[in-house]
Amino acid sequence: MRKALIIGGGIAGAVTAMALHKAGIEAEVFEAYPTGADDVGAFLVVFANGLEALRVIDAHDPVAAHSFPARRIAVFGHDGSKVGERPIAGSGTGPGPRTLRRATLYQVLHAEAARRGIPVHHGKRLVGAETVASAGGQRVVATFADGSRAEGDLLIGADGLHSVTRTLIDPDAPRPRHTGQHTVCGYTPATGAEVAPETYTMILGERAFFGCTRAPDGEIWWFANIPGTEGDRTALQAVTPDEWRDRVAARFPGDATPAAALVRATGDRVVASSAYDIATTPTWYDDTKVVLGDAAHAAAPNAAQGASMAIEDGIVLARCLRDHADPRAAFAAYEELRRERVEKVVAASAGLAARTAPGGPGRPAAGPGGGGAEDGGNWLTDYRIEW
Repeated sequence: MRKALIIGGGIAGAVTAMALHKAGIEAEVFEAYPTGADDVGAFLVVFANGLEALRVIDAHDPVAAHSFPARRIAVFGHDGSKVGERPIAGSGTGPGPRTLRRATLYQVLHAEAARRGIPVHHGKRLVGAETVASAGGQRVVATFADGSRAEGDLLIGADGLHSVTRTLIDPDAPRPRHTGQHTVCGYTPATGAEVAPETYTMILGERAFFGCTRAPDGEIWWFANIPGTEGDRTALQAVTPDEWRDRVAARFPGDATPAAALVRATGDRVVASSAYDIATTPTWYDDTKVVLGDAAHAAAPNAAQGASMAIEDGIVLARCLRDHADPRAAFAAYEELRRERVEKVVAASAGLAARTAPGGPGRPAAGPGGGGAEDGGNWLTDYRIEW
């Protein structure tokens, strides 16, 4: 049996491991962080295309059980007037989009991977990988910061935006581009604000973009895209919840919408991240290594498709590895199937970011990153993987 080393234990890593398991390929996951508490406060949407991809590996039900639906978008201007309302693409005939915390999705997928006997090693930060000759062909040896090593037939970089694997494959690979925005998420206890259930309420503020949805217990989950300079995780975590609330509320000072009030009513459950994208990564693979998810094609959060794209990637790659004995041939088939689609998503998300930025035309968007599939955009959510 072939063995894959998966670098990165996030959404992409866990899904890829389960897809490889289904394809009859052994996989081990190596996660840099000592625990799985990454991005504990943020939330996300898994759209119909991501949910149907999870169904391929029988992981749909546990995700659905720990999330709640959203089927409509209602868009309001800064003066409180309703701009429009429509169904979210993909929510008509198939499964509607599901909202959940990123940490919850991580926990659900890892619990399912553990149930299937897939090993996950924490505290394993990749620092190098080399291809060596063996009796059966080529092998790859990964080296970690703690001095340990692991050997397999191939190495899959699911190690995210600042991927080490990407630079091992191509030292000249492009760096992530900061979009000039921060995405801030928060949770407000049930209030008198009129936020309809199963709906994303989007507010095109004069100085920022705001979106929110109501959880089944009445709590309001909100996000805001605000201008901001690039800052690493440590710098962002150094900003207190009070400061983030003040920064976000200050972006809606005279707006006749509930945005500022919802932000100010929030407690300490506020988290922010810098928004990045990578328009294209020229080289996705070499003889034994390949990248997927954000490591290959990071999109700004505005289309809210990051999780779904990573899920699709992992399942398509596993299918290609099942169908091609030679890793390089499998990697080439995977790239052929994925590159055009994911780069289109990156471009669409960048367009949404520009339209909803202060001074932009403010065209409605559809998810907790501030965007999603638009009318006529079912190329995005109608995508299905034939296993």
